[in-house]
Amino acid sequence: MTRQGTLLIVDDNRNILTSLRYLLDEHFARVLTLPSPVTLPTLLRQEDIDLVLLDMNFSSGTNSGNEGLYWLREIKRMKPQVQVVLFTAYADIALAVTGLKEGASDFVVKPWDNTRLVQTLLEAYRKGNAGDRKKTAAGGTAEEETMYWGTSEAIRPLRTLVEKVSGTDANILITGENGTGKDMLAREIHRLSKRSGGPMVAVDMGAITESLFESELFGHVKGAFTDAHTDRKGRFEAADGGTLFLDEIANLPYHLQAKLLTAIQKRSFVRVGSNLPQSTDIRLICATNRDLDEMVRRGEFREDLLFRINTIHLHIPALRERKEDILPLAERFLQRYSAKYGRSLKGFDQEACRLLLSCPWHGNVRELQHVVEKAAILSEGDRVKPDALQFTPEPAEKPRTEEGVQTIDEMERSLILKAIDKCGGNLSQAASRLGVTRQTLYNKMKRYGI
Repeated sequence: MTRQGTLLIVDDNRNILTSLRYLLDEHFARVLTLPSPVTLPTLLRQEDIDLVLLDMNFSSGTNSGNEGLYWLREIKRMKPQVQVVLFTAYADIALAVTGLKEGASDFVVKPWDNTRLVQTLLEAYRKGNAGDRKKTAAGGTAEEETMYWGTSEAIRPLRTLVEKVSGTDANILITGENGTGKDMLAREIHRLSKRSGGPMVAVDMGAITESLFESELFGHVKGAFTDAHTDRKGRFEAADGGTLFLDEIANLPYHLQAKLLTAIQKRSFVRVGSNLPQSTDIRLICATNRDLDEMVRRGEFREDLLFRINTIHLHIPALRERKEDILPLAERFLQRYSAKYGRSLKGFDQEACRLLLSCPWHGNVRELQHVVEKAAILSEGDRVKPDALQFTPEPAEKPRTEEGVQTIDEMERSLILKAIDKCGGNLSQAASRLGVTRQTLYNKMKRYGI
């Protein structure tokens, strides 16, 4: 069973909270409990909550349900998109009707039936998701920003680790091939964190010129240089109270890495043209598709900076390592683009599914997304057929220098292929057999089109 969403249970009976947590933990990705609604507004600001199971009475000797109605209104005022299911020991139909009029999704009576309770909560969660999908179809981005984990064995350890570390402020380094979804994972970590109510500021380090590095990251004051007509916030300041995501961190030139390290260590910076240090409260996430350990050995990346950004290392497996997720991802993309382009596609036919599974997907999830988008545009009828799937051509083999003699690159490519074959496709074992890191093996596979 795929667990999704965050459920908050608010009830003053701790035994009920414990029982419900055990019951509902297998149905939701996260189950939070609160014995008093007093801190509910703070929790709503700090956590990304999808659904609330709300008791109706909290004060001793009170059973009017007015407290529950009050907190229902507060939830809807602060977060209208959050679904609320009311929970009461008194089967008062009039109270139920009032709660529904105030915006509750449904109503559950104590003592509850486990099956009925789970069904009610899941239906309320799906109702909230359906609203998000409608907004996305109309041009929003709610669904696009949702992380799809999949069910493959390759992705399961990553998901478990993400759930453990998201609630902390530990610095995280995300690695993986191009197109695996490193930026999406960074946003998912932010969504699951205590900083989800704060900003998520993303910076492509490869797109920042050296001359503008300090101004972009730390900001500047008016008159600091010729075109500095006003004060300007940098990314460190803009991310205060939230998450700063530095994508393609390996592209930062060596001589600028020390300045970044200082800002990360001190959690403070100085705007260009100013002498006044400013503190910032950020959670740092970095990402790269390169082998930073190898770059350190070659003197291209500072070892102290790597230690600082790599408190927790998350590696996203390539799509070819999680074949069970290819078709569900393709279906997900097809639904999105069918809505975007006004099509009524219901899925892929059998031969199209076979082709999707046989593709090596060198460009990973991003390539799959682009292939499905084109298919949604080109398809005739209600199902995608093979002729609508346009794949990226396989990389061409490099020519040999002379008859019977291989180049060094060809020899290395052949050696990698043999190692992968010997290890039954297990890339971790292949990397160990070859005496290289898994990331180095990934980079070489990409280079040689394997």
